[in-house]
Amino acid sequence: MTNQIKIEQLSAILEVLQLAEKLKFELRHSWLSNGRQESVAEHTWRMSLMAVLIEPLLDKKIDLARLLKMIIIHDLVEAEAGDVSVLDQIRNPAIRKVKQQNEEKAIENIREMLSKSNGQEIYDLFYEFEEKNTFEAKVANAIDKLEVQLQHNHADINTWEEIEYDLSFVIGKHVQFDETFTLLKDLIEKQAEQKLHIAGFDILEIRDRALTNFN
Repeated sequence: MTNQIKIEQLSAILEVLQLAEKLKFELRHSWLSNGRQESVAEHTWRMSLMAVLIEPLLDKKIDLARLLKMIIIHDLVEAEAGDVSVLDQIRNPAIRKVKQQNEEKAIENIREMLSKSNGQEIYDLFYEFEEKNTFEAKVANAIDKLEVQLQHNHADINTWEEIEYDLSFVIGKHVQFDETFTLLKDLIEKQAEQKLHIAGFDILEIRDRALTNFN
């Protein structure tokens, strides 16, 4: 590889990094324990940390490097497409289709920007995460769901919307493939239950409603 080719590749990487910088200020629906809204980049960072910490406990050996790549890449499209909360998608299913179209366009653009280096690999990893067929993709998706709930648990209960009370109790379907994740889900769910109980909510009512509406 000549230096000229490498310079072209590095220049493209700098373009993607400039795009990715937006994730530092693209805000998610989640709030932090200090009362500030969370950025997409912060969510991705703690997902990555969770993967490193949980990897030795998984039932099955995993390609950690591949898992981390998938986690880091999965929300990269939001630098162009923006973040759309699950709550908005539940309230208006049509938003989900628009979100999907915007993200597909964004990942195509990123693949093209990195066409002379690893654009195809990033494209493939994005869709591997979306399709959830491989063990690494299932792990990445489980971590994604669990990190969201964990962040809700850290935030003031006043930042929760009513629908989020219910969503605290429907993560189980995302973690059934691995005992470690099931145990972790139980611990995180217990935290949410305690938070809701302290705030005076009827846990049994919320759980029954959640299992009826979302399972």
